[in-house]
Amino acid sequence: MSLGNGAADGVGWRVMLPKTLRCVACFAAVVCLTSAAWAGFTLEQVMSYSFPDHLVAAAKSNRVAWVFNQRGVRNIWVADPPDFSARAITHYTGDDGQDIPALALTPDGRTAVYVRGTELFEDNAEVTNPTSNVHGAKHQVWAVDVAGGEPRLLGEINCTGEDCEDLQISPDGQSVAWAGKKELWIAPVAGGKAAQQLAEVRGENVSPRWSPDGKRIAFASQRGDHNFIGIYDFGRASIVYLSPSVDRDSMPRWAPDGKQVAFVRQPGLERGLPLIPERPHPWAIWVADPDTGAGHEVWHSGPGMNDSLPELTEDGSFKFAAGNHIVFASEQDGWNHLYSIASSGGAPTRLTPGQFEVEDVTLSADGRSVLYSSNQNDVDRRHLWRVSVDGGTPQALTRGETMEWKPVETADGRYVLCLGSTATMPAMPYLVTSGGRTMLAKQELPADFPSAQLVTPRQIVFPSADGLQIHGQLFVPRGRARPGPALVWMHGGPIRQMMLGFHYMGYYHNAYAENQYLTSLGYVVLSVNYRMGIMYGRAFREAPHCGPKGAAEYQDIVAAAHYLQGLPIVDPHRIGLWGGSYGGLLTAMGLARNSDIFAAGVDFAGVHDWSAFLTQWTGSKDAPDIEQAKKLAWESSPDASVQHWQSPVLLIQGDDDPSVPFSQTVDLAQRLRANHVRFEQLVFPDEAHDMLLWRNWVSSYKATAEFFNRMLKPQGAAAGR
Repeated sequence: MSLGNGAADGVGWRVMLPKTLRCVACFAAVVCLTSAAWAGFTLEQVMSYSFPDHLVAAAKSNRVAWVFNQRGVRNIWVADPPDFSARAITHYTGDDGQDIPALALTPDGRTAVYVRGTELFEDNAEVTNPTSNVHGAKHQVWAVDVAGGEPRLLGEINCTGEDCEDLQISPDGQSVAWAGKKELWIAPVAGGKAAQQLAEVRGENVSPRWSPDGKRIAFASQRGDHNFIGIYDFGRASIVYLSPSVDRDSMPRWAPDGKQVAFVRQPGLERGLPLIPERPHPWAIWVADPDTGAGHEVWHSGPGMNDSLPELTEDGSFKFAAGNHIVFASEQDGWNHLYSIASSGGAPTRLTPGQFEVEDVTLSADGRSVLYSSNQNDVDRRHLWRVSVDGGTPQALTRGETMEWKPVETADGRYVLCLGSTATMPAMPYLVTSGGRTMLAKQELPADFPSAQLVTPRQIVFPSADGLQIHGQLFVPRGRARPGPALVWMHGGPIRQMMLGFHYMGYYHNAYAENQYLTSLGYVVLSVNYRMGIMYGRAFREAPHCGPKGAAEYQDIVAAAHYLQGLPIVDPHRIGLWGGSYGGLLTAMGLARNSDIFAAGVDFAGVHDWSAFLTQWTGSKDAPDIEQAKKLAWESSPDASVQHWQSPVLLIQGDDDPSVPFSQTVDLAQRLRANHVRFEQLVFPDEAHDMLLWRNWVSSYKATAEFFNRMLKPQGAAAGR
């Protein structure tokens, strides 16, 4: 299960604002200052960055491309060696809520193919339409030539789930395939011809993968309790299924020579299993002949919990590399690491040993090495590494107090590029050099971005009530010398890690900017990496009795508050908390269970009653312990303690949220009314979980700051500055 930001997250486990607070200085002088003047910079300034995402490299040219999102305006940029001078190739304008969630380059790099819009909330529903456009919104595939010209529409997607935006361009660059409406679709990149359904196939068909010669497409056909891997042959207009069974097959990967297809096999679904005990999720790697469909197992996981299919990298780390090596991730030693095994079988080689975890994974241009990001030797940051698929000592490509992620290598193998940030510099694209890194597209960094006025958060580690060590980042206002207000901030997910700098996900990049802004207003902010998060080992991420099975993670939030209470620069009676999604859940939990500790909170789209959709997320309606599980889920929810809730709260959510049902906030509001708890609300009609409109982020974050100013700062005081 996971709750968090879209794009990011999903529950798939996917008003009018108050006027700017004015304050009057103490003593004889009377000076009126807005909250922005206290900051020295505005919220708009610290959120004015062009956030980069979806960095890709062409397969046969040295061009790279990415998406920039500047104040809600999303466009595609490209760069070429040797200087990698960057330029935009689309020219959309306006904060219109139209995301670009997927991008691919044709092998020759001459054309960019991309998705514009967002997936459906549910089948047969409308596409998310945050501007409330009376004509509705679209979810479409487009192409644009790098040399110039207007984008051309290739087809509609209109589907739900993470597989909706999986664009796959043919090896010759002439066609693009994608999943939509439970089927696979194909369209010419040049346009001029409507997209066509690839074939009439039962089930929900996803994950198209072209064969190296472009004559076939492998795909996963999801049939509910079992899945098949199919091979569609264009020449014969026929389908071959690879070793069909009662199990669930996924992630098809072609060998570089096209003679084999590797895939992951998990057991088929079993009815009537209990919900409460944790069980391993075994899996295996299979290889099959795409001509005959005959296949065999080359590796299978062990019987322990650590042997379960890893959630952290899963699909993205499964690669068919050169020399008939299959690269995959496993947590068998308690950490998410990369392994390599011959397609003929045998013992796997661990490529990345040590007490750290691997995240972004990509193959080098020649397929003989793996580029990846990890927190090796720097637990609360990310850096880039390279390791041969044959094994050997990994090579560090970046290091220091910067952060890097999403590595790609150009087709000739000469250049590595990535996205990166620092504690005071927002994310940007970079060329990795022997001496560090060189920023691309410097012109997109706003001239008035307040880097010099931001603080560098401190890495802290503190014990929870049961002794578990919890990591966090502490933001301290400059010049803070006496007790003042403080805030605890919790991320969503919960499979996330906050770091010592601007985050690699847009949702948390925005949240990091807001925490910097709140710090500039005089708040000490503690960002907590509570248990269930990533990069500290599987035992930490899969800690017992968490979520709807006991809410054990909440004790980490209380421990964070106790840490703040022990600081001489914190007033223990003026501690608030805020967060989104799972962080919203923990915000509500803090106010419901400990209004004696938390004086106010801001809850962005939090879950408030686990039991309301327990069976929806687990799919186990006939579990023998269903009533016990529902009772435990209820007791693990904020709603169960609402009678103890006394502190004021600001509730913020869009009502077209595909990750956390808006009904969770509606229901909580009625319970708060019945218990005479003060709450304020900021509701965005037709907006999503990971808000699509930049102006809605700004409105939400301004409302958050002003709410805390009213609740935690004594009127007429300078709040401990």
